[in-house]
Amino acid sequence: MLNTFLIALSVIALITIIFEDITKINKAKTTLFLGCFSWVCLFVAAGSSSHQQIITKDLNENLLEIATLWLFLMSTMTFVAYLNAKGMIQLIVQKIFPSQISVRLLMIQVSLFALILSTFCDNVTATLVTLGLLSTFNLSSEVKLKMAVLVVFAVNSGGVALITGDVTTLMIFLSGHVKMSELVTLIIPSAISVILLSSMFSYNLKGTVSTTKVESNYNRIDVAITILFFSTIVLTMLLNILFAIPPVLTFLTGLSIMFLLGSLARSNREEVKILEYIRQVEFDTLLFFLGILLLVGMLKEIGVLDTLAQVYSQHSASVSNYIAGTFSALLDNVPLTAALLKADPNLTTPEWLGLTYGVGVGGSLLVIGSAAGVIAMSKVKELTFGSYLKFFPALLICYSLGYGLTLVVGRYFFG
Repeated sequence: MLNTFLIALSVIALITIIFEDITKINKAKTTLFLGCFSWVCLFVAAGSSSHQQIITKDLNENLLEIATLWLFLMSTMTFVAYLNAKGMIQLIVQKIFPSQISVRLLMIQVSLFALILSTFCDNVTATLVTLGLLSTFNLSSEVKLKMAVLVVFAVNSGGVALITGDVTTLMIFLSGHVKMSELVTLIIPSAISVILLSSMFSYNLKGTVSTTKVESNYNRIDVAITILFFSTIVLTMLLNILFAIPPVLTFLTGLSIMFLLGSLARSNREEVKILEYIRQVEFDTLLFFLGILLLVGMLKEIGVLDTLAQVYSQHSASVSNYIAGTFSALLDNVPLTAALLKADPNLTTPEWLGLTYGVGVGGSLLVIGSAAGVIAMSKVKELTFGSYLKFFPALLICYSLGYGLTLVVGRYFFG
């Protein structure tokens, strides 16, 4: 009875997200309330003190994961807020992209930029940087919406090819089921599916767009912080591979250096301005993450994810991996992947690659299915659950193509 009630709360949370535009109630508020309330119900229904201790332990683990994500997001968002305010991202874009470009070519270039960037850094950073890039172009609402959806799909697709790009890829790699050389081959199906989606989106689009000219009024400290930001991205990858240093620690270190640079190079008044860029962080996004992850943690606590893992093992691996990918659009892919790894299915290398691609890219099918989607929804006002859902058929086609090509490539090289 309790499990049914808690699952119903999760469904209600999903409904409130879907109909946010109609109810006018911020999704962060509803998911946060339902996420917290679900854990309150678990404690009330625990009965014995020993059971309460188990729930407390699991809640603490869930909150630790959330806190890590919060601090990481806060660090990256603060960097991006500063660089956007100083026009540094716009200046970099003007160096990379032509001042005037056709919409169709821009879509392909932006999608490939997001794809490549997300292989070397986490999905959150890749999404923020790419959306910052898009903000420099004078785009119509229709084009901006398509671009945002394309960025989400491209970022998630690129993240599966290296352990630095996606947590689930790292989890499967650390479990010893795939090698680095095997993961790299995923860039082939990822790139093909992303190019297909960009071609579908730009098919009827005509004309050119131009970048917004930015005055070069930056100073040495702005250049230093820009270099620091990209150095932090690179070091996040290297230090995690070489010394297993958590990405959040590297980014917090980079953020602290940013504040120290402000302290050394500016007056006290200007230094405060750098610190205040934290206030520009989208805290609605962070609260939404908190609510969603509390709900997912609750589903894991009552065994829903374990049940999914058992169902997974009863069917063909190729089919199960594809379906697991679609489920990751509704459930956070990290606990879902953890549950599947716990089930320890007997898979071949192509099938493990299929699972890696599925749980990494399948979250793109819904805007709430990945960190990239949630970030994009908070940054692009045209992007809502409903507007994103209109592109579901195109996304499903490209996801299916990418998954099929993953199996083909895996069998060709490693079968």
